[in-house]
Amino acid sequence: MTAENPKERRPRPRIEALSDLVFGLSLSLASISLIVSPPSSPSEINNHILAFVFAFILLITAWINYTSSMSVLPLETRTVTVLNVIMLMSVALVPFLLNVIELPNPSLAPVENLVIRDYASKLFAVNLSALLAVLGLFSHILASEEANLVVPDLVARYRTTRNLSLILAGFMLVTAAPIFGTYMILGYPIRLYVWYVPIIVYWISRLARPV
Repeated sequence: MTAENPKERRPRPRIEALSDLVFGLSLSLASISLIVSPPSSPSEINNHILAFVFAFILLITAWINYTSSMSVLPLETRTVTVLNVIMLMSVALVPFLLNVIELPNPSLAPVENLVIRDYASKLFAVNLSALLAVLGLFSHILASEEANLVVPDLVARYRTTRNLSLILAGFMLVTAAPIFGTYMILGYPIRLYVWYVPIIVYWISRLARPV
């Protein structure tokens, strides 16, 4: 048996363990909200489940994207650490903002709840944009030929991932504009439906990618 080359081993940094914990807690908080606010009608049950499914798929998709980058990145540089902190803050805000959007405050008037929901949805659009931008910057670091972090055959793949992530980040930021909260579909602003676009694009690109 040959001895393992120490250079091929990369210890698991604490920031990665913390990231997994934050992702897990965010998923847990998203599910706890289903218990804290019991639905009063079948339609509310459906709405709560759809909100949880969205949060679950979004967080899992972000986690898969994140771990695929972290498995290649070397020990943290200052830039990578700062990006990790921004990403964790964005992930932690996901269940809170979604709960504000989905669950009205019974002590407020309907008009006041609409104002709060609209404001929370704008914040969520900005938060989602930040999350996508950070994931795109991780891919940008890996796509740098000068850094020589991945084999040349994978550089093009990470460049494509970077470009998609940054374009989607810009698009999500645009959805914070008032016009995306004005038009409604089934009682929800069109802004909420557009948030599925990054998830759909990511999984289509992932499934179309050669193994």
